Amino acid sequence: MKPLIFILLSAMLLGACKPKEPTEGGKLTIVTTTGMIGDAVKSIVGDKAEIIVLMGPGVDPHLYKATQGDLNALRQADIIFYNGLHLEGKMQEVFDRLAADKPVFPVAADIPEDKLRTVAKVAGNVTHDPHIWFDVELWMVAVTTIGNKMIQTDSENAEFYSQQTANYLIKLAALDIFVRDKIAAIPAANRILVTSHDAFGYFGDRYGIKVKGLQGISTAAEFGLKDITDMVDLIIADSIKSVFVESSVSQKSIQAVVEGCNQKNHPVKTGGTLFSDAMGAADTPEGNYIGMVTHNATVIYEALK
Repeated sequence: MKPLIFILLSAMLLGACKPKEPTEGGKLTIVTTTGMIGDAVKSIVGDKAEIIVLMGPGVDPHLYKATQGDLNALRQADIIFYNGLHLEGKMQEVFDRLAADKPVFPVAADIPEDKLRTVAKVAGNVTHDPHIWFDVELWMVAVTTIGNKMIQTDSENAEFYSQQTANYLIKLAALDIFVRDKIAAIPAANRILVTSHDAFGYFGDRYGIKVKGLQGISTAAEFGLKDITDMVDLIIADSIKSVFVESSVSQKSIQAVVEGCNQKNHPVKTGGTLFSDAMGAADTPEGNYIGMVTHNATVIYEALK
């Protein structure tokens, strides 16, 4: 089987979408929802477009509600990229309406369904885990989708976008290897990742680490005393020594777990802060996707090794 990087590079083909002409001033305006998508778009388009990211550092996309300013930006955008898979659940109707008038693309659209994690099945309707960026290989598929859509909608710069996408995919392939090797260096018995909510499922599947989240896939789900008690019991049973907070989720839940463990004479520490649904500030190493993933893998390794 060919490595994914070559499959993705060969997929950078021109599509059949009608090209979108740049706005006055020569640059397209692209609006993205999350920072991870914004960073991917920036890596592909460079200075050929103005990029607006709606959800900045520390923002939880599960709970995010579009402001009037966001709606204005979306209406004025030439192209819109969002995650899909119900990550931006409160905004889906807006995207559906705007798609009738302009290019609106979910970056998860080309990921094969059998690669997506199923979290619920109700009356024949399947809900998938939206946190695809935690599996770098899956994120490479999303990046390829972004590259293809830019080629289709701004064909004048197609060669530039194709080369930029190829270059970025090579960097992501190296990142995937780095994370795999970092997690593999943790003793097998210690490879248990406890976090605030169940965002790291793809990470666990890809890199061979058991993942336990106190809350569900969405932070909109409430956690109760039983959830805390069950998590405390699991931590004690598996002799887990570190748990992790998330930059975009309140620390209350994990603090309650730590206190519960201490009360049962099983000291547990906070291993560090992981970036889950949002990247770090723009002027920090974690302010881009590669830096964010590198930080997470390193923090997990240092706490669990």
